[in-house]
Amino acid sequence: MKRMLLGLALILAVVAGLGFYLGWFHFSSSSDNDSAHVTMSVDKDQIQKDTDKAVDKVQDLGQ
Repeated sequence: MKRMLLGLALILAVVAGLGFYLGWFHFSSSSDNDSAHVTMSVDKDQIQKDTDKAVDKVQDLGQ
Protein backbone atom coordinates (compact mmCIF):
# COMPACT_ATOMS: atom_id res chain seq x y z
CA MET A 1 0.00 0.00 0.00
CA LYS A 2 2.84 2.37 0.84
CA ARG A 3 4.53 1.68 -2.49
CA MET A 4 1.30 2.43 -4.37
CA LEU A 5 0.89 5.77 -2.58
CA LEU A 6 4.54 6.61 -3.17
CA GLY A 7 4.17 5.77 -6.86
CA LEU A 8 1.04 7.91 -7.12
CA ALA A 9 2.77 10.83 -5.40
CA LEU A 10 5.74 10.48 -7.74
CA ILE A 11 3.50 10.49 -10.83
CA LEU A 12 1.65 13.54 -9.51
CA ALA A 13 4.93 15.38 -8.87
CA VAL A 14 6.22 14.59 -12.38
CA VAL A 15 2.99 15.77 -14.03
CA ALA A 16 2.96 18.97 -11.95
CA GLY A 17 6.62 19.72 -12.70
CA LEU A 18 6.16 19.04 -16.40
CA GLY A 19 3.00 21.14 -16.43
CA PHE A 20 4.75 24.14 -14.92
CA TYR A 21 7.71 23.73 -17.27
CA LEU A 22 5.50 23.52 -20.37
CA GLY A 23 3.25 26.40 -19.29
CA TRP A 24 0.13 24.37 -18.60
CA PHE A 25 -0.43 26.03 -15.22
CA HIS A 26 -0.22 29.68 -14.23
CA PHE A 27 -0.45 31.32 -10.84
CA SER A 28 -1.37 34.92 -10.17
CA SER A 29 -1.90 36.79 -6.95
CA SER A 30 -3.40 40.04 -5.81
CA SER A 31 -4.08 41.58 -2.45
CA ASP A 32 -6.57 43.98 -0.98
CA ASN A 33 -6.37 45.70 2.36
CA ASP A 34 -7.43 42.66 4.38
CA SER A 35 -7.09 39.69 2.07
CA ALA A 36 -4.82 38.08 -0.47
CA HIS A 37 -6.10 36.23 -3.53
CA VAL A 38 -4.19 33.49 -5.31
CA THR A 39 -5.52 32.17 -8.60
CA MET A 40 -4.38 29.10 -10.53
CA SER A 41 -5.36 28.81 -14.17
CA VAL A 42 -5.00 25.85 -16.51
CA ASP A 43 -4.23 26.41 -20.20
CA LYS A 44 -6.27 23.61 -21.79
CA ASP A 45 -5.30 24.64 -25.33
CA GLN A 46 -1.59 24.33 -24.53
CA ILE A 47 -2.15 20.92 -22.95
CA GLN A 48 -4.02 19.74 -26.07
CA LYS A 49 -1.31 21.05 -28.41
CA ASP A 50 1.44 19.33 -26.42
CA THR A 51 -0.58 16.10 -26.26
CA ASP A 52 -1.08 16.15 -30.03
CA LYS A 53 2.65 16.73 -30.58
CA ALA A 54 3.52 13.81 -28.32
CA VAL A 55 1.05 11.50 -30.10
CA ASP A 56 2.49 12.48 -33.50
CA LYS A 57 6.04 11.79 -32.34
CA VAL A 58 5.11 8.40 -30.93
CA GLN A 59 3.33 7.47 -34.15
CA ASP A 60 6.37 8.55 -36.19
CA LEU A 61 8.60 6.35 -34.03
CA GLY A 62 6.31 3.38 -34.65
CA GLN A 63 6.67 3.61 -38.42
